[in-house]
Amino acid sequence: MRRMRMMAKLGCRFLLQRGAQLLCPRAAAESPVQLLGCVRTVMKTTWFEEHLTEDNQKYLRNLTAEDYRKQTAEKLNPLRDEPWPRQDWTEGSRRVGLVAVKLGMAPIWTKTGERHPVTLLQVQDCHVIKCLPKEEFDGHSAALVVGGKNVSPFHRSEETMEMFRNAGVPPKQKVTVFRVSDNAIIKPGTPLYAAHFRPGQYVDVTAKSIGKGFQGVMKRWGFKGQPASHGQTKTHRRPGASGPGGDPAKVFKGKKMPGRMGNTYITAHGLKVWRVNTKYNVLYVHGTVPGHRNCVLKVRDTVLPARRSTLLNPPFPTYFTEEEGDLDEDLYDDDLFVHTEPSVTLT
Repeated sequence: MRRMRMMAKLGCRFLLQRGAQLLCPRAAAESPVQLLGCVRTVMKTTWFEEHLTEDNQKYLRNLTAEDYRKQTAEKLNPLRDEPWPRQDWTEGSRRVGLVAVKLGMAPIWTKTGERHPVTLLQVQDCHVIKCLPKEEFDGHSAALVVGGKNVSPFHRSEETMEMFRNAGVPPKQKVTVFRVSDNAIIKPGTPLYAAHFRPGQYVDVTAKSIGKGFQGVMKRWGFKGQPASHGQTKTHRRPGASGPGGDPAKVFKGKKMPGRMGNTYITAHGLKVWRVNTKYNVLYVHGTVPGHRNCVLKVRDTVLPARRSTLLNPPFPTYFTEEEGDLDEDLYDDDLFVHTEPSVTLT
């Protein structure tokens, strides 16, 4: 009897999950009863947008954006909550980073005529969400939770939305954690701008690289390959021997072999900031950075000891418009050629 009940439960559960029909005999009845169980297979956080027209969706987006602007302004109102005390920068201080979006690449020229490729990173709606003291984080250093690039609230869970409501900021697409020193903590809800970094400074950029799928050793690790002729058959792109025989009689761990390439987090260290556009919050960093176009990445002060010497008296703990005022629309490095200036000067 117990076994029959268990089989009935499993059968009903399986049929309900598959959306099949189940015939169940009714007590004291000649004809069976037809039961139909269907489960929706579309996994969505919410179904509010299903029956809305494009005009209604646009109206709701504008309405939520206006509410978020008022919410952020109310959070930063000094009459409601006093600002946190700010300390001076000292050697060894660790500032917070930014969440930016990769726009693409462009060339620049120095005053000596050298051409350099740069990557454009735009800081879109970056805010401090939460402050974690060292007692709550890891016991060694404090941390700041930072989010960037606003998204629709329809695609965020209630637990995630509660975190954003406490900070008084709109929901973000990317949320990350930066370790900071005790004198570099920032009040939650504070906006972060591209002026947080200055030209001539070096930064580290972390992003997820472009996935290449399953690749061989020549593409994945740069192996030379084997000869194309002279006795070679079907081994032109193969790695060859994978390990020694005899005493080890095994393949050592970490051997470079075929496998999935890309789609991993990579950090590009020591990239110079050539230009900062304060109007559109765009950083011009030297060289290439990981990730595809429009990907969300992390930008922070470099950890290279040889490059940290350029980090002297930066905006600390970040750039505040009420203290430094409005900056120029474009900030350039001293060695960068500005196209609005003459290239040839006659004396």
